[in-house]
This record gives sequence, C-alpha cells and structure tokens, in this order.
Amino acid sequence: MPVEMNGIAHIQLNVNDAARCLPFWERFCHFLSMTTLIKNADTLYCIGSRTGILVRGASPEMRGVWFHQDRAGLHHFCFRARSRDDVDAIYHFLLTELGARIVHPPEDGPQFAPGYYSVLFEDPDGIRVEVNYVP
Repeated sequence: MPVEMNGIAHIQLNVNDAARCLPFWERFCHFLSMTTLIKNADTLYCIGSRTGILVRGASPEMRGVWFHQDRAGLHHFCFRARSRDDVDAIYHFLLTELGARIVHPPEDGPQFAPGYYSVLFEDPDGIRVEVNYVP
C-alpha cells in the first residue's frame, strides 16, 4: 500500500568552511522567516515553514573535498516560494546582503511547468540552491 509523505523534514548540508557558510545560511534562513534552533561553532539548524535546514562543518578528513553538481549526489535543492515577488525579494537579498554567487537571476522556466519562475544561486561552498514559484 503506498504512503503519502508530508514533505521533507530537513535537509543536511556538510560544508568545508563553517566559519563562512554558517552565517550565510543563518541569515538566509532568517530571511525566509525560519528560526535558529541549534547553533554552535560547527552546526546550525534552522526551522520554519515545515522545513528544516541543518548545516554542519565537514569532518576534518573530508574538508577540502568540494561540491560538484555533476558528481553523483545532490545536484541542488529548491525552496518553493509563494509568489514571483517573493522570488524577486530573495534574489535582491542574495545580491545585496549575502553577496551570493548567482547562477541565474529570476527567470521564467516554461520548459519545467507553466508559470515556473526561479532564481538559482550557490552558497560559499558552491552548493546550489534554487527558489521557485509555480502558480
């Protein structure tokens, strides 16, 4: 018998540079109205909107092994926005407040779905994140 899921409880990201990545992720999550639940020198866990983002420094023996989108594993993950205006606001925040590397600014993506609109960016370690709106 099939089971219907209730979304994704959390996503864990391991990063090389916790000193740069944790503040980036905390500021970004707070902009998304998420709350910091756990925070220390090597771990950040933010929750909100039925989502959890856990960011941890990679183990010492794995630091320096950089993320690459074409390797097996995570290519990117995508937050679902409530409006095109939200995607635009997030893009502006990424540029002006976080200095994020923008892979592509907000754009239409009708090849994915009617009305698809998204921005794609990378965190300081090169982990790709998308924010989209689909009516």
